[in-house]
Amino acid sequence: MNWGDREKELGWLNLFCLKKDTKKHLRILNYGPAGSGKSSFINSVDGVCQNRITCPAAASSSGHTFTVAYKTYQIKKEVDGQYYPFVFNDVMGLESTRGVCEEDIKHAMQGHLKEGYKFNAASALCPSDERYNKTPNINDKADILVCVVRADIDPMLKEDTLAKMNRITAAARDYEIPQMAILTNIDKACPLVKESIQNVYKSKHIKMKIEHLHNQLGIPLSNIFPVKNYHEEIDLDGDIDMLILRALRQIIQIANDHVEKGTKSRTGQLIDF
Repeated sequence: MNWGDREKELGWLNLFCLKKDTKKHLRILNYGPAGSGKSSFINSVDGVCQNRITCPAAASSSGHTFTVAYKTYQIKKEVDGQYYPFVFNDVMGLESTRGVCEEDIKHAMQGHLKEGYKFNAASALCPSDERYNKTPNINDKADILVCVVRADIDPMLKEDTLAKMNRITAAARDYEIPQMAILTNIDKACPLVKESIQNVYKSKHIKMKIEHLHNQLGIPLSNIFPVKNYHEEIDLDGDIDMLILRALRQIIQIANDHVEKGTKSRTGQLIDF
């Protein structure tokens, strides 16, 4: 990690664009246990991209889910009126009894959830419901599934939550949707990292957490990124930004590879999965 490369990373991000005749934008779908930092990660990305602290998504660290509706978050550029060619979707957190239904995450991956759909912990959306998108197009479908997990609790994933997440990751593999993981609260998980964010890749404890998450969910080690979300700060920090930007670059590159894989040039048409 070159900690002084913030402007270089932002430069890459500002130059990124989708190939012509592919999609309007990359769709990034966040999911994970309640209170893991899914919404805070969206806020952190938005803040870094706008070069100021922002809070477009309501977030909570209480351990209970704060997200109740399916919503798309566009990320603004620092220049007024311009947006990056990727969007985030957030879902209700996974909880033992009150959390999102697994089927609704699968619906979201396939583009079946309409904007504003209110999650119901008791039952998933039915295909007969008016809020079910029966004919999703390629812009509705997720291009990458991002699992967000807290590093500062033990175990990171409860047994029932892990079982749900393994079924979700298996579904993503079946849909050929790539996956990544974001490990949050790294400063609370390790005193060495709390002392300095730059110690994150020197921390044996964080390394152990990353390897444990890899073993539990099967996500490649190279696709698991430790970050510190902005939560109580009033100013940006270059080191925090670098971790967020490096994770974001990997998300965008993997999602873009997925889109290009689905584009068949021999007919000049976009072939849906």
